[in-house]
Amino acid sequence: MSVKLEEIKIRTMLQAGDIGYITYLHGIFHFNECGYGLEFEGYVAQGLNEFLQKFNPAKERVWICEHNGKIVGSLLLMDRGSDTAQLRYFILEPEYRGLGLGKKLMELFVAFLREKNYRQCYLWTTGELKAAAGLYEKFGFELSEEKETVEFGIQVTEQRYDFFM
Repeated sequence: MSVKLEEIKIRTMLQAGDIGYITYLHGIFHFNECGYGLEFEGYVAQGLNEFLQKFNPAKERVWICEHNGKIVGSLLLMDRGSDTAQLRYFILEPEYRGLGLGKKLMELFVAFLREKNYRQCYLWTTGELKAAAGLYEKFGFELSEEKETVEFGIQVTEQRYDFFM
């Protein structure tokens, strides 16, 4: 498939089905690529439900990537109070990686952080997701904590990255 970045639409309004589909993308990707169990999918569903229940468009945003009417990626920013945001649920379908879409989403994310005067941001990921970690580091996030867990059905190293404005 030959897709150009310009062909991908990025919207910032949630629509019916988005929460379920983003949960599905994370569940299937992390199962196929990392071996995570259903526990991870439940974790994602809980976090997305929290976002939906507390959503404040003045301080929070979702970016949904679509190509030909199909969701191919997402990223969201959750307000955590005290001028702090959390980056969550960043995912791109494998065939949409390498187009510059991840970089574009991160640029939009950081611009929104600045626009809303956040002073810091953090994210949690796992050690298996090295390409994502590399992108975070390119945008100024720094690894600040690591811990072992079996929360996702297998042993993983959770990693926290922090970004300060």
